[in-house]
Parts: sequence; structure tokens; C-alpha cells
Amino acid sequence: MSNFLKTNIIVTILFFLVVSCNKNVNKSMSNNILLNEWIGPFDGVPAFDKMKIEDVKEAMLESMKLNLEDIERIVQNNEKPNFENTIAEMERSGKELNRAYAYYGILSNNMSSPEFRTIQSELAPLFSEFQSKITQNEVLFNRIKSVYELSQKDQLEDDQQRVVELIYKRFSMNGAELNNDDKLKYAAINKKLSTLYTKFSNNVLHDEENYVTYLEKNQLGGLSDGYIKSAAKIAEDKGYEGKYAVTNTRSSMDPFLTYSTERELRKQVWTNYYSRGDNNDEYDNKEIIAEILKLRRQRVKLLGYDNYAQWRLQDRMAKNPENAMKLMEAIWPSSIEKVREEVKDMQKIADINRDNIKIQPWDYRFYAEKVRQSKYELDSEEVKQYLQLNNLTEAMHYVAGRLFNYDFKLINDGSVPVYHNDVQVWEVNDKSSGENIGLWYLDPYAREGKRSGAWANTFRSHTTFDGKSNVLATNNSNFVKPASGEAILVSWDDAITFFHEFGHALHFFSSNVRYPTLNGGVRDYTEFQSQLLERWLSTDQVINNYLIHNKTGKPIPLELVKKIKNAATFNQGFETTEYLASAIMDMKFHLADPSNINVSNFEKETLAILNMPSELPMRHRTPHFSHVFSGEGYATAYYGYMWADVLTSDASEAFLEAPGGFYDKELAEKLVKYLFAPRNSIDPAEAYKMFRGRDPDINALKRDRGFL
Repeated sequence: MSNFLKTNIIVTILFFLVVSCNKNVNKSMSNNILLNEWIGPFDGVPAFDKMKIEDVKEAMLESMKLNLEDIERIVQNNEKPNFENTIAEMERSGKELNRAYAYYGILSNNMSSPEFRTIQSELAPLFSEFQSKITQNEVLFNRIKSVYELSQKDQLEDDQQRVVELIYKRFSMNGAELNNDDKLKYAAINKKLSTLYTKFSNNVLHDEENYVTYLEKNQLGGLSDGYIKSAAKIAEDKGYEGKYAVTNTRSSMDPFLTYSTERELRKQVWTNYYSRGDNNDEYDNKEIIAEILKLRRQRVKLLGYDNYAQWRLQDRMAKNPENAMKLMEAIWPSSIEKVREEVKDMQKIADINRDNIKIQPWDYRFYAEKVRQSKYELDSEEVKQYLQLNNLTEAMHYVAGRLFNYDFKLINDGSVPVYHNDVQVWEVNDKSSGENIGLWYLDPYAREGKRSGAWANTFRSHTTFDGKSNVLATNNSNFVKPASGEAILVSWDDAITFFHEFGHALHFFSSNVRYPTLNGGVRDYTEFQSQLLERWLSTDQVINNYLIHNKTGKPIPLELVKKIKNAATFNQGFETTEYLASAIMDMKFHLADPSNINVSNFEKETLAILNMPSELPMRHRTPHFSHVFSGEGYATAYYGYMWADVLTSDASEAFLEAPGGFYDKELAEKLVKYLFAPRNSIDPAEAYKMFRGRDPDINALKRDRGFL
């Protein structure tokens, strides 16, 4: 995976899903494990080993009911609204819902099944109705508004002030000030959207599960022994013993397209992957997307905005779509020019080999690898032999120890329940004080029912306002599980993504906020911390100590390291262009008039106007662009990865200039203090200035990618 394969942190569809110290307990539901208080070590942990699908609907319905009762108590309070009786009470509401959703999220993202998807479809509109009952509660909003207006005259403590402003803004953006008729329209639109988001997501998952390419023994040319053994095991598990399975996921598709000598099979695998949600059958997403775009436009029109992008970006770092487009348009020409250079190099090799082809999208990875070997004498498969997942995990823990003073200790006594045998758990403590920071869950392997990509989220976040809580964080990947006895080897790009997602986990662990709301983030900023942590993979300390050959046990040769570093900007045309095409498309879709939009034609026409190179696709074609159409977390916000990458490149230069490099003690302290620990308690732009002493420089990104 590339620098831009960042998966989405799981976006909660519920607004106030926060840790609570509210002692109200519904006795009738005490037998439902999904609602029970977490018990056991480390201040209580989810009982993943006891969760049952049949408990899900009952638990979610009851926990929403209890959350609304919490809200009603706030509304019924006759005292004059103030921070403590309104905002603080909102912050501690919904404990049962918070617990239930931890299980719901796992069943949705890590262990989905047809049975669960039915329940999910039933619950989606109910979640929306629940949300509307809170955000459109007039009395509640009037109390929030009263506290907000008073705070503008008589400032609260800094973190309290930010909580008030964030909550007020959130309610205002979501229709709290509409008249009653428009509130009903707004809620009805949200209800329709929630159903469409679930349908979109499940359609993509269907196509990932059902489009598998099976190979014969004579069709394995170019593939590594490890890949072949894994493919054989997957095929056997699916009832095709003697064959070899290429599943419709990036972790299976990417190495196949990179190494397979079977061009027609590369085309088939490529087509399967990039046609997810676009097969003109009952699982096709194009009409769903068109309806989503129309409903989003209708909804923001009620609030007085011209388009969805305008509404969405008002509380992001970019502030408006014009600023986001300006950044992307500044990079795009250099990006596609780089692609032309890369294609020229690939075509030259194809011609020398007398392959008699013109480079097509299913050829790009294959010939790019040949260019890499020719130009830099760098074989990705050779590098992969030194990238063992277990060693990379230890490397990440080493980095966390150096920068954050954390110690990771594997828990293997079964004291912490897990939802699948693949999941491992580590205890995370402060190295100096021994204080427990939390637990780190790792779910590394692909399996049926698990969504594709990689992501991070928390089951419990840090707060202090009602007693200190530790963090339960999880990282999730989709590495192809090796055959028994084989080392778990990953590509350099996959290793980068592994570090990236761990960056999100460190962002969770380092939180020093008092109130739950401040653990949220600004979408075009929250990817910065994770993208920055990627840089530690290529530090000498990690390379020299953790990149060990899986068979010989010898460290990676210095000569090979030199080749890796020399090739650092290799294939940046592909990496940048496939990402930017998706980010620009996301924005263009939400700026366009959706009245009679034909999704397929719009995609083609927009790419043509952009002069998109024909030799590669968008990273996420529209019919499976889950970041944008399975919810709203990244809608008109996919540009945020590049916005964050400007910060990343600029911050990296600060470490390169520091006396101690990437392990400079003074700069590491500033990193934690200003960029990780505050979460959303400080305006991101101000936080970055505190770290760097100035605004970020866009040219740092161009230098980073070899565009200058």
C-alpha cells in the first residue's frame, strides 16, 4: 500500500457516544452482555468472547433509549443553563450506548455476516432517528446556545470554552436552528441517507467476498513461494483444494498485479477489484451514489448553503472547497507529468523485452517493479524478506518507547477477551512511572466478513473530568495470512501503512484532554499525526535493528538500505495521481448539480477534463469509494490526506534539521506536547505553529515527492 492508502478511522454514526459516569442502570437489560459494565483487568474490558449477534438489536435499541433519558434529564432541569448542568452532563451521557457500540463496531467492520447485515439495515434508520431527536431537540439546543452566548462574554476555562464552541457548532451545522417543518425534512433526509450508506457498504463487501480468481498450477508465474502457499490455503478453505485463490482485496490484488507474468489474469484480477460496486447487478452502487448526492444537496440547502462541500468544510482546516481545490490543483500538473515519465520508462522495458504491448492499468505495477529493479537495482520481493510483521510490531513499540516513553507488554494469559483468535493484546504503560496508559489490540489478517483496508479506533478514550480513564485502542489490517510455519512478510508500502495506523493509536494513547468531545478531531488534521509516524520506518534505528531476514536471521545489508533510500521518490507519479484523482473527484461530485447526474458519465468526463493518464485508475473508483459514500466522515474531505501530508513533509524537515534527527529528545517532547496530546483541545493551525514556530510550507511536500 502507498502513502495514501490510509484507511479511515471508524466514524461513529452517533453524535454523543462518550464515556460516562452516570450510574443510572436499567435492571431489565442487565442480562444483555452488550450493555453490562466492563469488568476484569485494566479498569474493565469488553467481553468480546461472550457477544452474540442475537443481542445486538435489543442492546442498541435499549442503549439509545437510555441515552435519550439522559438527555431528557438535562432538558428538564429548571436551573439556569451553565456548563456543569448542560455541557458536562451531555459529556457524561450515553454510557450504555458507548459500550454497546464497541461490540456493534466489531461486528460491522471485523466480523460481518449476512445475519448481522440484516440487523444493520434495520438499525440504520433508527440510528438516524435517534440522532435527530438529540440534535433537533429545541430545548436542549436553547440551553447549549445560552451557555455558548454567556461564554462569549465571560470566558470559561480554555478546554471548557472549546467544548462549548465545538458542541454549539455541531448542533448548528446539523439543523438545530431550523424551523419545525425544515427540521422534519432534515431528519427525513438523514434517515434515507443512513439506509443508503449501509446498502452501499454492504454492496462493496459483497463484491469483495464473491469475486475470487482461482488459478491453476501452471498460472503461478512470477509469484513468490509465500504468496503461492497463502493462495493455496485460501482456496482450500473455500473448497477449491488444488487451486490458488486471488481474493478481491488490495492485500491480495496488489502483489498479484506486481509480480504475475500472466497478463490476461492480471487484467481479470484488476477488473474484479476496480469494478466493485459497478457490475450492473443488484449490488451496483451507481444509483445509490446519485441518490446520496441529491439528498446531501437538499439537506444543506435547508441550512442555506449552495452545496455540500461548502457546508462540510466550514469547520475544517481548509475552511472552504476553494482552498482545498487550490492545494490539489497546485500538485496535480507535476503529478501527471511524473506519471508520463514513469510510463515512458515502463514502455521502454516492455519494448526491449518485445512484449508487444501498450502499458495498460493492469500492467502498471508489473512494469513499475521492473523499472525499480533496472533503475535502482531494487527488488521489492528481496526487500520483503526483511519485513516480518512481528519484527515491525516490535519496531513500532520501540519508536513509541523513544518518542512517547511507552512500554508494550504482550498479554498471552487469556485475561483480556478477544473476538477472534487472530487478535493479540498488549498492555501499554509509562516506562518511568509504570502507570497504565491502556491496551493495544491488533487484528492483522484479512478474512471473510472483515472490511478491506486498514484502520484504527478506540473502544474507550482518555478523559479526566469524572476520574481518569485509560485507553483501549485497536489497529486493524488485512494482511494475507501465511500458510502454517511461514513467516508473515509484508511489502514496504504495507509496512508504511502499518506504521501509519499505529500513529493513530499513539494519538489516542497520548491524549491529555479532560472532556470526551475533545478526543474528536478535524478531518484534514487527524491524518497528520499518523502520516508523520510513517517516517520512523526508514530511520536507521528501525532499519538496523528490526529489518531481519526471515530465513537467515541476518540484518538487512547496508547496500540494500541505500537502494531503498535512493528509490524513496520512485513511483510517486502513480502514488500521487491515483490518490489525487479520487480526492478531486470527491470534491467535484459535491460541487456539481446532482439533479440529473449520471455517476458513470460524470466520472469519465471529469477524468477527461483533468487529463487523467489512461494507464492508471483512481485509487478508489466512485462505485466503491467507501470513504465518501458509506458515511460522511470523509465526504468532501478525502483531500485531507494531502493537506495532512503538507504538514507531514514540513514537520519531517524539522526532525531532519534537529541535532538528534528523528529521535531528537527536545523536538520529540514538542511533538507529543503540541501535536499529539492536545487532540482537539487546541485549534490545529495554532497547535502546528506552536510546534514549528510558523505555518507549514507547501514546497516541503513538493521536495518530498521529487517534484522540485
